Amino acid sequence: MELSDYLRILRRNWVVITASTLAGLLLGAAMSMVTKPTYTSETQLFVAIQSSGSVQELQQGNTFSQARVQSYAKTVDSPIVLQPVIDSLGLSMTAQELATKVTATTDLNTVLVDISVVDNSPVQAAAIAQAVSNSLINVVDTLEKPKTGGTSPISLSVIKPAAAPASPSAPDTKLNLVAGLLAGIFIGIAVAVFRTKLDNRIRGEADLRRVTDVPLLGGIAFDQDARRKPLLTQAPPQSPRAESFRQMRTNLQFANVAGRAKTVLVTSSLPGEGKSTTATNLAIALAQAGQAVCLIDADLRRPMVNEYLGLDRNAGLTTALIGEADVNDLLQPWGDENLFVLASGQIPPNPSELLGSDEMKCLIAGLEVAFDTVVIDAPPLLPVTDAAVLSQHVGGVVVVVGTQKLRLQDLEKSIAALRMVGSNILGVVLNMLPAKGPDAYAYSYYTNDPNSAKTSGMIPAATKSFTEDSDWQQVDTQDSRGSVMLTDQGRPARAFPIRESSSS
Repeated sequence: MELSDYLRILRRNWVVITASTLAGLLLGAAMSMVTKPTYTSETQLFVAIQSSGSVQELQQGNTFSQARVQSYAKTVDSPIVLQPVIDSLGLSMTAQELATKVTATTDLNTVLVDISVVDNSPVQAAAIAQAVSNSLINVVDTLEKPKTGGTSPISLSVIKPAAAPASPSAPDTKLNLVAGLLAGIFIGIAVAVFRTKLDNRIRGEADLRRVTDVPLLGGIAFDQDARRKPLLTQAPPQSPRAESFRQMRTNLQFANVAGRAKTVLVTSSLPGEGKSTTATNLAIALAQAGQAVCLIDADLRRPMVNEYLGLDRNAGLTTALIGEADVNDLLQPWGDENLFVLASGQIPPNPSELLGSDEMKCLIAGLEVAFDTVVIDAPPLLPVTDAAVLSQHVGGVVVVVGTQKLRLQDLEKSIAALRMVGSNILGVVLNMLPAKGPDAYAYSYYTNDPNSAKTSGMIPAATKSFTEDSDWQQVDTQDSRGSVMLTDQGRPARAFPIRESSSS
């Protein structure tokens, strides 16, 4: 993983890291509050040789005392030193218990012995430290005294008397807070990395690139009002949602620069990723750019386009495929642009067979002649085979990916299913992206100019105009190969009614 990947992990999981850091701070503060204060009193002894000989003798004596001072420090926690302290102070503890409170240390190449005593009372800590130093002096004097009589050659003197400390030595609140802070940050980062490694959901473009290198046509930010107002026309013209669909429309034209994909199939891997709203709004955006667009609801298992657009679906695609009505009579105009909708019709028992039939192929070919672009809302790829079957009859496929929901392996299966049947994958649309953060798709600039709403996102040169002065446009029913486009009833395909644009 690169540095940018780790930064993305930190930005994605900043809530977890922040919570862990705060928990560490609270734990450090709690430890400081529940820990009973203890006080440390210190005293220092100097070890000397009682000799006034020559310089050489003094040097030898100094070396001797440095060698002995280590032994004196280890003698401090012995009962021979501590028991007299207990007796003199009247302490209610054993020598072993007192030894846990007393610590003696020495520095190399010195003749100093440092004694520290920890106790819950500052006065008692100082008293014990002073008593221990006095007891050690007496014990050393006894141990070093020659058996033949005479005085001890070693002399211990107190050079730093014990004093009652003014403040407790523990708990160290600052140290506990710093330790809790560092521990919380470390645990939070570890949890974030571990969570990211286990999480195989697609959250942004970086995760998408782990599965496929197909073009990213656009990203649609999550909008709370999208469920209540799903259509592009229901959002403000300069809103991020409207800009996202206009950008997707532009990128789709670049992806289809050769112009071979007049019919675009919109699908997803699983239900609930927003394919129907994406297909509907893409058709609206194309129509707003001046194209004549036909939107087909080919989700014959759970049709939704009619609900979004407020149209009747009792007669539609299935009606035309089984030959009960001509497709010209089933197209329903919608909005002020050249947008016509072919609803799903009655839900059939065999959707896959209908969508993969020759009648469906012929229907699409006829609509491609009459319209600039045909947008098809197809069922999800993984639950059923409808979309994969239908993708063989269209010029290109757009896969909608619901971020925060779809897993990497599901998208991988969907792409593999489309490639297995030879589909032309135009690109992927990331839906329900966060508006901010590391996975946000793009930043937009918005203006308060009311006139800009009419021209924002338009593509004047790249879009074929499909408006004429007449209400009906004559369509050549022969394709480039000279074959005649036939309807399911065997008649030559008629021209579909195209509205007169507002500019004519």
